[in-house]
This record gives sequence, structure tokens and C-alpha cells, in this order.
Amino acid sequence: MFFISVVKQYERAVIFRLGRYIGTRGPGLVILIPFLDRGVRVDQREIVLDEPAQSSITKDNALVDIDFVVYMRVVDAEAAVININNYIRAVRNMATTTLRSVIGDITVEEVLSQRETINQRLQVKLSNETERWGVEVKAVEIREITPQADIQAAMTRLLTADRTKRSEITESEGQRQAAINVAEGSKQASILEAEGERESQILRAEGARQSQILEAEGFSIGLERINQAAAVANPNTMGLQYLDMMRRLGEGESTKWILPMDLASVAGPIAGALQGLGENGGGSATNGRSEDGDNS
Repeated sequence: MFFISVVKQYERAVIFRLGRYIGTRGPGLVILIPFLDRGVRVDQREIVLDEPAQSSITKDNALVDIDFVVYMRVVDAEAAVININNYIRAVRNMATTTLRSVIGDITVEEVLSQRETINQRLQVKLSNETERWGVEVKAVEIREITPQADIQAAMTRLLTADRTKRSEITESEGQRQAAINVAEGSKQASILEAEGERESQILRAEGARQSQILEAEGFSIGLERINQAAAVANPNTMGLQYLDMMRRLGEGESTKWILPMDLASVAGPIAGALQGLGENGGGSATNGRSEDGDNS
């Protein structure tokens, strides 16, 4: 006589005969010998362990309450039955102690800010411990972290102070940037003003220089023309003066004349003048000169 049992798709049957493990059966029909065989069903579906809030002390001696969820499944039915009495209870207790160990290595600020890192560390540590039980921990998720009331108040004050600090830093940075912009604008304006003044002075100096050059050129041209006129006028003027002198000598009573040595330099003009004088009344002059020659 045999005992027939049906093992579902997600189950495995660990068979013992007279207390000795003889194999794992399923899914499907499993035939057992009454009084000799005993089967233990193992559910291989993923199991969710909803852990209540656990009190843990952080590295900086802050007390926090953490509740989390463990996702696990049996991958080795034989080990889950033979190696551990109650694998669900064992995984729950292991998760609690591992959580406290991980939280004790970090500060309260890190607990609040590094939730994903804590989840990964818990999963790795639990998987290493539960592997010998034939259990695989799929994931660990922290749902809520609640610090003590005084810790929350201190963190609130710290957060407020930090926000105030950042606000003041942002405001001072804005004022600093505004002052820099104003100073830069003033600098650029001063540079442009200096450049404009410099260009203006250069233009004024260039204008004065051109004016002086033109004035000097006009003065030079005037002198040149004066010299040209004087070069033409001097011989005629000297000749006229000599003629006037000789006219006066002719009108005098003296019979002896003393003539200057440079008379030859104006001989041409004097000759023309004497010719004109002779035509008008130069006989006396000629006579006077003759007399002078004779007396000499």
C-alpha cells in the first residue's frame, strides 16, 4: 500500500525514509510508503518578510528606528530542511542583527542620506549568511528611518542653519559679483575716457603742429619773396642814392669830389642814371667831372 501525494509546481518535497534523506521530489505525483517515508514540503516562491521598526544605535550614539522589508526565496530545498530548523525565523533574526551591525558603523547623517548603500550592504551580508541554508536574499529595502525626537529637533535646527548659511553665502556672492561688475564697468569707463582724452590731445597737438608748419611755411615763403624783392630793389636803390648824392655834389660849390671805391659795383645802374641825367641837364655834371679831372 502506497501513499500518493501531489506536489505543486512551486513546491518541492524533501523525502526521508526511516529518518534518512533519500531525495527531493516534485513537482507532480509523489509516492510515499506509509510509516516508512515522510515528506517535507518546501515552498520555493519568493517570500516577503515585513520587519517592524528596529531600534539601532549609530556610530555617533544616536538612536534611530528603522523598519525594512526582506525579499527571499528557497533555492535549495534540501539545505532549507536539513541545515536549519526554521529558515524564515533564521533569516528574520539574521536581518535584524545585520541591520544593527551596519547602522553601528555609520553616523546618523549617513543613515539618513545613504539609504540605498545600506540596502545593498544588508543584502550582501544576508546572502553570505543564508547561502548555507539554501536561501537566497533577493533584496532588502528600508521603508522608514525615524530618529529620536531630540535628534529630529537638532537636525531641524542644523538644516535651518545650513539653509541660512547657504542663503547668506549666495547673497554675499551676488553682492560680490555686483561689486565686481560695477568696478569693471568703472574701469572700462575710465579706460575709454582716458583713451578719448588721449586721442583728443593727439588731435589737438597734430592740429597745432600742422598750424605751426603752415605758419612757418608761410613765413618762409614771405621771407623768400622779401629777399627776392630786396635783391632786385637794392641795386636800384643804391643807384638812386648815388645819383642823388652826385646831384647834390653838383649843386655844391666844391670843385673836388671824393667817390667811394664800391662805385664800380653799381656802375651799371649809375651809368644808366647818368645817361638819363645827362639827357636832362647833365652838362654841368660833365663839366664838373672834367674840371675835376683837369684839376687832378
